Amino acid sequence: MYQLNIDKAEFLRDVWQQQPKVFPRAFVDFVDPIAADELAGLACEEEVSSRIVVTKGNDWEVISGPFEDYDAYGESHWQLLVQAVNHWYPDAQPLVEAFRFLPDWRFDDLMVSFATPQGGVGPHIDNYDVFIIQGEGRRRWTVGPKGQYARRGNNPESPLIEDFEPIIDVVLEAGDVLYIPPGFPHQGETLSLALSYSMGFRAPSQQELVSELADFLIDTNQGQQRFISSSEAGSQGLVSCSEQTGIMALLAELANTPSQYIPVLGKLLSQNRFELDICENESAMDLTELTDALDDGANLVRIGGLKVLRMEADPEARLFIAGESLPITEASPDELSLVANATCLDAGAVAPLLAKPCWQNFWLTMLEKGYWYLGE
Repeated sequence: MYQLNIDKAEFLRDVWQQQPKVFPRAFVDFVDPIAADELAGLACEEEVSSRIVVTKGNDWEVISGPFEDYDAYGESHWQLLVQAVNHWYPDAQPLVEAFRFLPDWRFDDLMVSFATPQGGVGPHIDNYDVFIIQGEGRRRWTVGPKGQYARRGNNPESPLIEDFEPIIDVVLEAGDVLYIPPGFPHQGETLSLALSYSMGFRAPSQQELVSELADFLIDTNQGQQRFISSSEAGSQGLVSCSEQTGIMALLAELANTPSQYIPVLGKLLSQNRFELDICENESAMDLTELTDALDDGANLVRIGGLKVLRMEADPEARLFIAGESLPITEASPDELSLVANATCLDAGAVAPLLAKPCWQNFWLTMLEKGYWYLGE
């Protein structure tokens, strides 16, 4: 439904994480996957992360959702932003699929904004990659070069920065795409009532890696090795360079041991920052009910936003799903790849898997957890 008209190989080689770029008419005859009133309805829900940003001269006020109504905000100078729309609105998934030439572990969420004229969020810098897809209406975007920028009003807590000299100044219309790598300042200004879609891609920080590693070592009672040296510093109050290096090498050893870091990365990279729309089931399904449903034409459909990952060179047959390590002991690499890559599986694809008890248990468990559901 959504065909991204860019040279993907050239993009990955020359643009990705290197420079911002505009792609006019990247989607031909673009159709908004969600209407403004449907987006407003999502922002009424407690489970959905949303906010309204009101433009006040050279400043901005942020109000967190959920929202009961929008009458108080008037007809201009504000915008509604709703995070993880792909988690809650299945019709948004085809737009996400257009960007799956990038790996799922990087994908964060699809944020959708409805903006009134002169609405915006002000100049800011993101620490992740973003594709901004213009839907209905028109928005002007400016992007500046990387550099050191002062916080707005010298306030270290402000998410905004002082103005910048743009290297891109463009008005986006329906189907246009603007790509912005981490570290490039940017801001958008709405020219007419507009819907915009921000496809965010994120990598873990050092803090997140160390925190996840610590949790793993504590949970598994590993990481007990201590530093041992053959000589000590000659001064009582001194920690020598060789001792410093030797102590830090304990961490480096963990980072170079696949059996230690694969489960850490698998769990970390399969987590979601935003709540998932779990498909609740009234009762657990048995194997006969599952096979009957598939025979009747049902498909196994993954809920929006669920990350299903496999780790290359993993010594264990398993998948990492929503921050969990799930062993599937008899699964082949091809079977694991199929389940990790496909968001919808029909009866023909599932039938060979269900011949194995390990996959029988897997699918019944996933349906019980609400991570997959039976759909058309």
